[in-house]
Amino acid sequence: MRKAPLLLVYARGGPPLADVLPRLAAVAETHLLKLASPPPAGATAVARHCASVTDASAEGLGGPALIERIAGAAAGLGARGVLTFSEFALIATALAAERLGLPGPGRGVTRARSKRLMRRTWASSGVPVPRFQAVDSLEDLDLAWERLSPPILLKTAWGAGSIGQVLIHRREDIPAAFHRARAAAARARSAQLAELYAGGADELIAEDIIPASRSSWHEDAQYADYLSVEGLVVNGTYHPVCITERLPTLHPFVERGNLAPSVLPEPLQREIEEVSARAVNALGLSTCGTRTELKLLPDRHVCLLETAASLGGHLLTRQVAAIHGVDLVAALAKAALGLDPGLPPRMITGPGGRAAGSINMIAADSRGVPWTSAPAFDPERLDLGALVSPGTRAEIVPDFTALGRGERMLPFDPPSGALNRAGVLYLEAGDAKTLVHDAYTILDRLESAMSTAALR
Repeated sequence: MRKAPLLLVYARGGPPLADVLPRLAAVAETHLLKLASPPPAGATAVARHCASVTDASAEGLGGPALIERIAGAAAGLGARGVLTFSEFALIATALAAERLGLPGPGRGVTRARSKRLMRRTWASSGVPVPRFQAVDSLEDLDLAWERLSPPILLKTAWGAGSIGQVLIHRREDIPAAFHRARAAAARARSAQLAELYAGGADELIAEDIIPASRSSWHEDAQYADYLSVEGLVVNGTYHPVCITERLPTLHPFVERGNLAPSVLPEPLQREIEEVSARAVNALGLSTCGTRTELKLLPDRHVCLLETAASLGGHLLTRQVAAIHGVDLVAALAKAALGLDPGLPPRMITGPGGRAAGSINMIAADSRGVPWTSAPAFDPERLDLGALVSPGTRAEIVPDFTALGRGERMLPFDPPSGALNRAGVLYLEAGDAKTLVHDAYTILDRLESAMSTAALR
């Protein structure tokens, strides 16, 4: 029997195609609409698992024309579902699905993309968020300095991957911070890591710094003071699946990596689950993946960072499948086709079978100290096995390599966020304690290991 046809809209961001496509192909006859060219590893997976490929990467589409392109491609295939794993193509894909009467995130998707709309929605719904101010000019940023509690954080309202985040400590630094944030947003656009449908790519938002602390939740400082809840919304009903932990960010808030499972006791995970449900439900989403990030505060309070109407990027879906046995990609595909996604009846809080994580390869150690050298990036010669415990599996994921073999590591530049990344490492260990130990060993010894590899 022929599987139901499904259109996947590909753009930069999200989990790797090499991981996503086999899972989709097991559920649906998968067709690909390319808005960007995938990396070589992704291209190999496309050739193996896609029933057809339409290349729109050179068309430079945006706005209503992009919706028309997606809707037309889906209709031409007789697709019973359409989805994307990229936040940057999410609004256009959601509106195309709505036009065709297919399951999708719905109109709430814009509230899950614009941090301005998200903050306003949550504030009016009683969901805890930091104080914030929309910024479109230097005058707006001056006003934010007056209204908020310096130091303040300036960031792009439509961004992802920590790109364009600047911490402002002094009023006289406002002009430079404004231009650094705008310049980082421009670099993101040139790297195809920017919103494809909505306008306002240069919109900024200023916020109070959240006074986060993990101490009242869990005292292991090797874990970050923020985490995320992975899940799905299906026909308007939120299904949290599990919590994933984070490594502490690099200054100011550059993401370093994530870890699964959560090491929090179950009662504390349930508290986070409840706040996450309030946040997701306030956005009014219909059918989509979700990733809700929260900061942990003193006295067991939390503050929301953001909810994405998409599954977690990088290797989160791979980690959840490996640790908890839940295939979020397959579940989302089934939901997009109007089928039962087969999700667990309640959020999983147990330790799972093993432990898995990812590490962004950035030229700074675990304390955020920038490297003193710029070794060549050479994955084939890098001995990862020497950096991890016996039984731990470590690999560089080909889909995320940003440097070519022999290119020098880039100096760490905080406002560039994810653009600092040379690649991403996947780790799988026997337990959470071993995983976090090996993650820190890699962070602190990677510069030396890469320099040694370059000499071989």
